Amino acid sequence: MTETMKGQIVVTASQPVTDTQWQAILKRDRNADGRFIYGVITTGIFCRPSCPARRPNVENVRIFPDGTAALQAGFRPCRRCNPLSVAGSPVTATVTALCRHIEHSHSLPTLEELATQCGWSRYHLQRQFKAITGLTPREYALAVRRRRLCGNLQRHSSILRAMEDAGMESSSQLYTQGKQMLGMLPGQYRSRGAGITIRFAMAECSLGSLLVAETAQGICAISLGDEPEPLLLEFQARFAGADLLPPDPAFDDKVARVIALMEDPHRNLSLPLDIRGTVFQQRVWQALQQIPPGTTLSYQELAEKIGQPAAARAVASACAANTLAVAIPCHRIVRRDGSLSGYRWGVERKRALLEREHEESECEKKQRR
Repeated sequence: MTETMKGQIVVTASQPVTDTQWQAILKRDRNADGRFIYGVITTGIFCRPSCPARRPNVENVRIFPDGTAALQAGFRPCRRCNPLSVAGSPVTATVTALCRHIEHSHSLPTLEELATQCGWSRYHLQRQFKAITGLTPREYALAVRRRRLCGNLQRHSSILRAMEDAGMESSSQLYTQGKQMLGMLPGQYRSRGAGITIRFAMAECSLGSLLVAETAQGICAISLGDEPEPLLLEFQARFAGADLLPPDPAFDDKVARVIALMEDPHRNLSLPLDIRGTVFQQRVWQALQQIPPGTTLSYQELAEKIGQPAAARAVASACAANTLAVAIPCHRIVRRDGSLSGYRWGVERKRALLEREHEESECEKKQRR
């Protein structure tokens, strides 16, 4: 979900605050610590529920399952409540100090530079930093750079100046890294898709209302919901500056193929996808597309599949950020015990999709006997 508020763009996989969570924040309830993290979109900071800082306005609060998810969304940890810390841990104090150093560095600090600062070996630094934040030092630094770039694009009239102030030094970095970080050219991101032509359509399927959209590169959105209006409003907010076109006969055929995929997830969509996300998110999404229908993995297993066994929480955040329902099958990820975890488009839809895939797989097995 992309939100634009008070001159700042924040891309999140967060959820709005519930009444119970908001009461915990108001009461600074220590019993709620560890259950969730809240971010404030006007400051870009995330906190524990018990944080002693001034309470934010409820409309500016977004909820994350943990600090890793907040970091992946571009928020930075609060200095007062230190939401990444374990009380009394000198290791956490060192990692927190390294985070501050990275945040204040204009260029990307090298692993050698950080190791010299804290007195650890590079291996120990990498391991401890990732154990606490869920990210490597470089991934954390890139998240900081991305957050700077998002803010700068709102403040500076010059896109070149905005990118240089974010720490991008060469002309090649300016546009290759800028597009990788934002999923589109920086100018288009600043104007929420200006210059992009998107064709879209609303439809109905057995899972509810469906929105499908495409750019010249491919399908960029597949969303499911109970009613069409919320899907349309979220889509229009995400691409407020784009030129939105109604469906034509060729696109109607693509929508029909997406509906067929909803009814039978074993089908191959065979349509190009316009996938927009960070490098890490795209790695996760590519791995999701390799999971056969009728098969499930846990977040931990998916993290191991991409070669980052310590990044299970970051993998969960990437799954939550997926905007292409079923085409990128994040519904095939479950908890370690096999129970259903959250799903952007509703747990009951996730259950229905998995049941359809299981039934079809069982039928195929019987036919082969």
